[in-house]
Amino acid sequence: MEQTASENKSIFATEPIGRLIAKFAIPCVISLLVNSLYNIVDQIFIGWGVGYLGNGATNIVFPITIVALSLSLMIGDGGAAYLSLKLGEGDIESAKKGVGNAIVMVTMVSILLTAVFLIFINPILDLFGATDVLRPYALQYGTIIGIGLPFMMIPGALNSMIRADGSPKYAMFSMALGAVINTIFDPVFIFVFHMGVQGAAIATVMGQVASFIVSVIYLPRFKTLRFDAACFKLKPRTCGNIASFGVSSFITQFAITIVMALTNNLLAIYGAESVYGAEIPLTATGIVMKVNQILISILVGIAVGTQPIIGYNYGAKNFTRVKKALDIAFVISEIISILAFLIFQFTPMTIVSIFGSEEGLYNEFAVMAFRIFLLLCPLTGFQTVVSVYLQAVGKPVKSAILSLARQIIFFVPAALILPKFLGVTGVLWTGPVADGLAFLLSLGLLIYERSQLKEDQVSA
Repeated sequence: MEQTASENKSIFATEPIGRLIAKFAIPCVISLLVNSLYNIVDQIFIGWGVGYLGNGATNIVFPITIVALSLSLMIGDGGAAYLSLKLGEGDIESAKKGVGNAIVMVTMVSILLTAVFLIFINPILDLFGATDVLRPYALQYGTIIGIGLPFMMIPGALNSMIRADGSPKYAMFSMALGAVINTIFDPVFIFVFHMGVQGAAIATVMGQVASFIVSVIYLPRFKTLRFDAACFKLKPRTCGNIASFGVSSFITQFAITIVMALTNNLLAIYGAESVYGAEIPLTATGIVMKVNQILISILVGIAVGTQPIIGYNYGAKNFTRVKKALDIAFVISEIISILAFLIFQFTPMTIVSIFGSEEGLYNEFAVMAFRIFLLLCPLTGFQTVVSVYLQAVGKPVKSAILSLARQIIFFVPAALILPKFLGVTGVLWTGPVADGLAFLLSLGLLIYERSQLKEDQVSA
């Protein structure tokens, strides 16, 4: 039975906040985890079937998938935030146009990005730190991944809006189906057909196509909206609003690309001057970043799952529920961040061994990378919730500044300065330096926004 807009309203306005967050955040976390696991699963099977050079190649290609994800989330999360706010205001027509415009935008952008990547694949791989040893593997893997980018981006954007429509479990199923297919066919193509990194890439794209099909099937089943042809006619103002609401998600993800490109190149340069060589630091740190992406996925899932609750109640001027949702998200995120910290610091070798049987210098550097680079990961949950909160209440500029500060303003100078004094380990210390400074900025922004929320509550 279909859920009407008024019924959806009663859920966001009256259902207990804790139950709502569980309902929306858990499927969102699972969906994002599944998305992260595409690369993790590839790395595990490639590590055992090809070796650490194969994993190094996937780390070279990984930034282009982050570029694709950043654009997908900008449009999808922006469309979701726009949908939630307009539903809270009771403006169904604008909400409908927002979703339709977002769908057209992500389709056009995904096709364009695919063309650019495939045409300029060699210089792009150079930009992301490809060495002569890793290049053949990276070309084999990257060409197939590039062809599949639209099947990654379109369901990624659609799932954000499907969650905001009140169907987080459907979005979760869409992503989970793709991950299961990828996990099944990875070992088949790598170990049975001996296709190496190409086999891993084909399995990934097969999973993405499955998610694409399931996501598109949902469109005529939207609970809060009914689409018509006019919804899909691009409106500059609507597209601008979607992009502005989602710009924080874009910066958060796209900045990872800049960070990885810079980090890969620095690791190759300073690693070559050390006992570890160029390939070991590049491969090991890439694994650390991808494992950290699992933590980020959980934290972003909690925050994004809370987003429609905050956005709806902020639009409806129910500020008490806004504050309660924010506080619960903080507590959950910090508990998870602290647990991750304990794992990274005290059992890093357990994680390293999942990605293949290596020894000596490789294991030594990988353990060091986990302990140093993720030293201040307990602060990550706080930053993530603040950033998504600002996005949810329609303050994308502040959200973007916070995201940009951690990934670019603080990280890049540290990455350029510290290795000059500490060598290859200096590249690793950029992580905690950026995390610490970003935490201080996010704390300041939150204190100011909470004071504004109190003023709004008094005047409401």
